[in-house]
Amino acid sequence: MALPLEFLISPWIALIGPTFAVLYYLVPYFWTLNHLRDIPGPLAGQLSNFWLLLACRAGKRYKYVDEAHKRYGPIVRIQPNHISIADEEVIQTIYGHGSGLLKSSYYDASLITTRSIFTSRDRAEHSRKRKVVSHSFAPQAMRNFEPFIHSWLKVFLQKWDDIAEKEAQSDGYANVEGRVWLNYLVLDIIGDLAFGAPFGVLEAASEDITIRLSKEKTISLPVITSLTTRSEIAATVGALPELRPYLKWIPDPFFHAGVTGMNNLRSLGTARILDRLNNPPSADRHKDLLERVREGRDDRGEPFGVGELTAESLTVLIAGTDTTSSTFAALMYHVVRTPGVLKKLQAELDSALPADTVIPSFDQVKTLPYLGAIINESLRHHSSISLGLPREIPRGTPGLTIRGRYYPPGTVLSVPIYTLHHLKEKKAFIPFSYGPRACLGRNLAEMELRLITATWARRYDFVLRKDEMEVCEGLARKPIAVNVGLKRREIAV
Repeated sequence: MALPLEFLISPWIALIGPTFAVLYYLVPYFWTLNHLRDIPGPLAGQLSNFWLLLACRAGKRYKYVDEAHKRYGPIVRIQPNHISIADEEVIQTIYGHGSGLLKSSYYDASLITTRSIFTSRDRAEHSRKRKVVSHSFAPQAMRNFEPFIHSWLKVFLQKWDDIAEKEAQSDGYANVEGRVWLNYLVLDIIGDLAFGAPFGVLEAASEDITIRLSKEKTISLPVITSLTTRSEIAATVGALPELRPYLKWIPDPFFHAGVTGMNNLRSLGTARILDRLNNPPSADRHKDLLERVREGRDDRGEPFGVGELTAESLTVLIAGTDTTSSTFAALMYHVVRTPGVLKKLQAELDSALPADTVIPSFDQVKTLPYLGAIINESLRHHSSISLGLPREIPRGTPGLTIRGRYYPPGTVLSVPIYTLHHLKEKKAFIPFSYGPRACLGRNLAEMELRLITATWARRYDFVLRKDEMEVCEGLARKPIAVNVGLKRREIAV
């Protein structure tokens, strides 16, 4: 029965509404979650999830949490039931093998189709998926993926050579927005590996791609924009997953764009997987990631169905483009910006590679020390994954004691990666997370980072066109733009 209009507009609502809101937050603070009351943190974060949600909405979660740690210390309450611990000694306890902690409800906000290896929270489900997928990312499998990277690097160099020749400014350098070009490159590599065909964004120099939904219907969608808005909304709604069913009614274009991005990626993943299954590759094609995942079997000898193939391919697309392209862009910015770094890197590459090598093999660059140091420092300093990945102490367990403090079942714990990477005493380095839920694509990412960085650094000289690099954080901490000038090196072949 509906409430009468007279009641809804009566003065009682003005009294009851705020009273209910106060009780909603204060009762848990003083009663349900009173075991966490002595842990310091922003008052708004202790009382509600909205402090963290608004930090995510602003694209600055890493900064808000880092500043909270600087003010309150290594243990900070950032949500009523979420404790952030900036201490390298607890990494094994929270994320390591045998810890027993589960992914929190934060990951529910990232669901696009069915649960993937990234979004699965059930331990048995995750173990089954990992068994099917993990062999696809083994070091030996990575060697089979190297030709895909080489083929797209050739296209990338053709594009940049053309720009360098035809668009040079008065100082001899042609202007490029490095972030977007590196994004195009990584997208086509991952598209080729995860879906069996590139998106064509590098050749077209455009993020707009066409997908066929049926025999009669095709649509065009902006893939980079869709990835970005989906990442931003997933990170924001992750702070309050209960919001997800109501997103379309929130009067904020940010949430509407995020929903559109999720729908676009769902359409993209479904269409590409069905097209691949209906049009298998030729026998002479190198075996790609999708084919290897299709060959995988769980403990019962069962393969993934179409829904799971779509979910895992989308996971590879999202993780393989958002984080890797963000790291590439930040790496380029800092290498060009920091005096002497590019020249020293070029000297190492010139010494290690034959003069006629345009695109090196992984074997040629995998152990180069200065190249490796630049990559690792970029992973640390920029921290594409900068947030503390939340883990929940399972209900029905005795709870967990860390450094003499007891945390009961249901408590969410995390280690903030950006803060950990920027402590004065840098003892921890976890760019790919840690433990059984660590990034499966680490081997692929490290091969891409070495091959692609070595290729552009040896072939071109650069100048910085804009001093500051702005960033915005969703699930990944992404540079907004990296504006540089480039020209062919005189010794480049």
